[in-house]
Amino acid sequence: MNSLSSLDVESELSYAYIHAIAAHAGMECCAKGRHSDNRGVDAEISGWGLKTGTYKTAATIHIQLKATIGEPVQHKDDTLSYFMKDVKRYNDLRSDCYQVPRILVVLFLPREKNSWLNITEDQLILKRCAYWVSLLGAPDSTNQSGQTVYLKRTQLFDPKGLEALLVRIAKRDIPKY
Repeated sequence: MNSLSSLDVESELSYAYIHAIAAHAGMECCAKGRHSDNRGVDAEISGWGLKTGTYKTAATIHIQLKATIGEPVQHKDDTLSYFMKDVKRYNDLRSDCYQVPRILVVLFLPREKNSWLNITEDQLILKRCAYWVSLLGAPDSTNQSGQTVYLKRTQLFDPKGLEALLVRIAKRDIPKY
């Protein structure tokens, strides 16, 4: 039997990352099946009892997950760039035709595979982190092969940021690119 490819391991770690973040934030995270994946949705996160200041206290978001190795390219405007290899996925994420908002979550892993995950009796450490971006309202791509997107470093995908994002969505304040 063959083991998972490095790309499959990266993908599985990205799922583990968002599950851990959602669980810590007290939210449900569901990996989606093949049919949803074919439509650009890898996972769904739902939160209830959100402190929104309104009667709307629940929200759901669909997530397209990506993982990449190596140091992200940092720009002067405090963004990181990520090249999406699929223009169709880019266009799916920028579309406003969906009832449930969609975001892209990119997990940046160290270049060396042996340093991705460390486990001791005291700690479970997944190296690096993920950032999220809403591509809603992003410009149409003129490229055929892919599209570079920019992720704000302030949009760290962590429990506090996830809760703030779902509060915004519950208030129908959908983030734009």
